[in-house]
Amino acid sequence: MSLLRLLLLFAVATGGWTAAHWYVSRRLFRPWALPGPTPSDRRQRLARVAFWLAWALVPLTMLLGRSLTRAPWFAPIRWAGFVHMGLFFLVFCGVFVRDLGFAGAKLATRLSRGDPDLGRRAFLTRTTNAGILGGAGVLTAWGFVEARALPTVVEVDVPITGLPPALDGYRIAQLSDIHVGPTIRGAYLAACVRMANELEPDLIAVTGDLVDGYVDDLRDDVAPLGELAAPDGVYFCTGNHEYYWDAEAWVAEVERLGLTALCNAHRLVEREGAKLLVAGCTDYRADRLLPAHASDPAKAKEGAPAHDVSLLLAHQPRSLEAAAAAGFDLQLSGHTHGGQFFPVNLFIGLAQPVGAGLAKRGDLWVYVNRGTGYWGPPQRAGVPSEITLLRLVRA
Repeated sequence: MSLLRLLLLFAVATGGWTAAHWYVSRRLFRPWALPGPTPSDRRQRLARVAFWLAWALVPLTMLLGRSLTRAPWFAPIRWAGFVHMGLFFLVFCGVFVRDLGFAGAKLATRLSRGDPDLGRRAFLTRTTNAGILGGAGVLTAWGFVEARALPTVVEVDVPITGLPPALDGYRIAQLSDIHVGPTIRGAYLAACVRMANELEPDLIAVTGDLVDGYVDDLRDDVAPLGELAAPDGVYFCTGNHEYYWDAEAWVAEVERLGLTALCNAHRLVEREGAKLLVAGCTDYRADRLLPAHASDPAKAKEGAPAHDVSLLLAHQPRSLEAAAAAGFDLQLSGHTHGGQFFPVNLFIGLAQPVGAGLAKRGDLWVYVNRGTGYWGPPQRAGVPSEITLLRLVRA
């Protein structure tokens, strides 16, 4: 990604972050001026200062985080920034939903030509503010514990029509969206690699968003990936985050570690005469940052020899239409994180054709992994990370 584009993205993100904090600060602090007991001016000033210092943590982390990746003194600031990111999002959602309710009640009062009860309004505002802050704190603590825990192994049977007996029970381990970077390091990846290997799968698929950083910064942390092992190979497809940090360099690094990177390409796996086509396409939106990597599931299958079952690794579920048109039997994806945490998980289906889990579109099965790591805030409240063990079975 070019420096100009990065700066523009940073400016837009910081503007939105600032506007959201301004809105929440008005709703948290302004009600203190309503009738009734109010905190001292000193307490209010301290609260405002703390609030805006927390606001500064995220832009500071985004601006300096990459250049100070290895600086020990910066680690607490980075962690505080990402934790505040998740906490503030929950507070913002709570305040926004509460204000929608208040606006509806206010409109109803005006339509009935009644007089507003300022004392009741002040009480409700203070009570809901306390509830929002307390609830957000509990969810943040729960989500942090879930995010830092090792992933759950999710076992899924995929029924395939006409599956040859030699492939009945074939096991595929899937890791996705690990996001090695600011708060996920080599130790976590090494533990995930051990878990995947202990499942003794026939094949391992890593479906993108492996990293959040450049190769030179994360080479040592990603090195454990080279320990992944399966009889029929370990395969990788790019996710959108690889394109933020030089996708071509990451493809080369992944291959150096012994994985097979499938960029609109395929390989054939044979077992007792049965043939499994393993294909992979680049990220659904890769062409926006690297035109040569335009995603093309049909090209990934082009020229393939005769086979009994076809598998496509495609980071985003939105590749499913092209995958179905190309005649694939099964698509493995990630990207959504299953929403990553409450309440986002309730709405992820609005942005993607499949939010998480196993689904069928026509003759195509699609499995969407919730993510083996997390992105941004260390939050997985209600949506634990996973390593998937898929088993092909005869329909």
